[in-house]
Amino acid sequence: MSFKFTVSDVVPATPRAIYDAWLDSRKHGAMTGAKAKASAKVGGKWSAAGAYCWGVNLELVPGKKIVQSWRSSDFAGDEPDSKIAVTLKPVSGGTKVILLHSAIPDSQAETGYRDGWFEFYFNPMKAYFGAQKKPAAKRAKPATRRTAKK
Repeated sequence: MSFKFTVSDVVPATPRAIYDAWLDSRKHGAMTGAKAKASAKVGGKWSAAGAYCWGVNLELVPGKKIVQSWRSSDFAGDEPDSKIAVTLKPVSGGTKVILLHSAIPDSQAETGYRDGWFEFYFNPMKAYFGAQKKPAAKRAKPATRRTAKK
């Protein structure tokens, strides 16, 4: 037996920006605040949170959907991978990120993965992309040097 859940949040970025960041090692690490290795190819391996979780890209629809196998270091060696499906839908104020986490082994039912998606993904992503959207502060014009005429 296994279980599943869905979580979602609105992130202040375009679907393509989120998709591209999710599948880029440097950007994924920057948006989550933890070391990551990513691949933008179906069959490509990924790891995140300093190798706490890892898997393989199963389906990629640019700017719209990412499906990956997913397991954490909490899984027993003989437990099968779970699966995440990340759907990106444009909405007012950014993108609604809908994450379905399925096929989670029963032994992992009480691990807090649901809250973890907010703590380690959605909240850091909102901060990361929100900071990118802020307009640059206007710089004060430098004072001009006036010389007195004699």
